[in-house]
Amino acid sequence: MTITHAIPWVSVAVVIAVAAAATGADPQLFFERGNKYFNDGQYERAVEEYTKALAITPLTDAYYNRGLPSYRRGQFDKAIEDFTRAISKESSNAEFYHNRALAYFRKGQYDMAIEDETTSISLSPKFAEAFHNRGVAYAKKEQYDKAIEDYNAALSLRPGYADALFSRGVALTRKASLDFKKACQSGMKLACENMKQLAD
Repeated sequence: MTITHAIPWVSVAVVIAVAAAATGADPQLFFERGNKYFNDGQYERAVEEYTKALAITPLTDAYYNRGLPSYRRGQFDKAIEDFTRAISKESSNAEFYHNRALAYFRKGQYDMAIEDETTSISLSPKFAEAFHNRGVAYAKKEQYDKAIEDYNAALSLRPGYADALFSRGVALTRKASLDFKKACQSGMKLACENMKQLAD
């Protein structure tokens, strides 16, 4: 489960030009520096630069980009706050929901992660990572059938997707283990033996 990249300057240039004309300050410099620091792994400095850009004008992409280094620093509440601000300004961006879902997941809020990945999938039905990550959240809730269904969807979109193959294997094994355990508890010796083999 990885977070996606920062949005480049080009996509926000028109909004910045208007803000620069109105305030006399050019947030482009701060935005671009934020991207550079983020790409260099200097997450605290990236947040500072995006914050400077946001002080001039409330850019959707600056909120989103500021959420990325917060996520990388383990500051999931801050990341969620910025991703939520970006979503409030542009609710049709699947990537915004996807990254907020990752932050919810890291906080152990699996239902919120599932909800955001479901929205992400509805906005971008070929988003294999969203299917995979929703499956991982279902697996954390021990809803293995739903998890396996999502891993299969991810694999149909991206055959050979290693993360989805691995996650599906884990879910199938855990599901089998639960079945063996129930059968063993019912007195079936063969199930108990298979359960031991899975544990080894």
